[in-house]
Amino acid sequence: SSSSSSSSSSSSSSMRPYILQGHTRPLNQVSYTHDGDFVITCGKDSNVNLWWSDNGERAGTFNGHNGSVWTTDTNTDSSVLMTGSGDSTVRLWDLSNGDELFKFQFHEPCRAARFNVGATMAAVSTDPFMNSVSAIRLLKMADDVRDQSEEVVASFTGPRGRISRILWTDLNRQLISTSEDGLLRRWDVETGKVLQEVQLHKGYIGDMQMHVDGSHFITASVDQTAKIVDTQSFEVLKTFTSQVPVNSAALSPTHDYVLIGGGQDASQVTTTSGAAGMFEARFFHKIFGQEVAQVRGHFSPINSCAFSPSGTGFVTGGEEGYVRLAELDADYYTLV
Repeated sequence: SSSSSSSSSSSSSSMRPYILQGHTRPLNQVSYTHDGDFVITCGKDSNVNLWWSDNGERAGTFNGHNGSVWTTDTNTDSSVLMTGSGDSTVRLWDLSNGDELFKFQFHEPCRAARFNVGATMAAVSTDPFMNSVSAIRLLKMADDVRDQSEEVVASFTGPRGRISRILWTDLNRQLISTSEDGLLRRWDVETGKVLQEVQLHKGYIGDMQMHVDGSHFITASVDQTAKIVDTQSFEVLKTFTSQVPVNSAALSPTHDYVLIGGGQDASQVTTTSGAAGMFEARFFHKIFGQEVAQVRGHFSPINSCAFSPSGTGFVTGGEEGYVRLAELDADYYTLV
């Protein structure tokens, strides 16, 4: 397609976000590559797009899925992209040219997919389907994709509901998962046993993002809260409360700020104004807990948000199909 980004002015500050138009249906996940050069977006329209993070220009697309693409992840040097889709496949792509490198075919829809540290393995979650409950599958990543095998190294039986997110921790020896039942689980990678289980939220946990130092992570739930959790103990360090479902939450890698996105389900909002549905991207101080800023722009719930690896920008993806990419202005660093 032709030009895909446009800049719009914001009334409250000099921050001028880029609006990225590459999706015709709701966004599922927005994220940055490890080097911060690119933003990757995926959605219910089966599209996966790559954008330059500095100017919002579209750098490419990854075409091949024929179902909702729920998640993406990149390996350490940002050379390989992994995608997980409702079409029951997990695929590996060459980030530099968009070529599909490999396809893992499952019998159930795939929802979460994460490379471990070093990208020697990947953990993938599959949804409950027909007679099967959810599961976590471990896949071994070949050094050379030409030697890649479809073999599942291990399969762990999950809860009845969907597993929404997976993180690797403890030097790749453990996995942490969030799911539909509001539970946080810690898995032993070697044995597949659940080592710890905590009822963290009262409802579906749609997002979980690790802090860059690995010591804590943040979760987002439809129960209208986001929680910062200690990685070692699962102790809740901080709770941020909203008046609407929280779909996504991110931790700044450089400053004590938290970004949360969500909003009232479209069917519940009687007016079309963004204020009514609370569709703003909301910034909180991580330690003191108070809200320090709001960024308007989406006219539907924010489904996913992320900070750039440098901490100087952020990206949000909405139910309405738009992606908003912004560099934080100098005011941001003096908010508190």
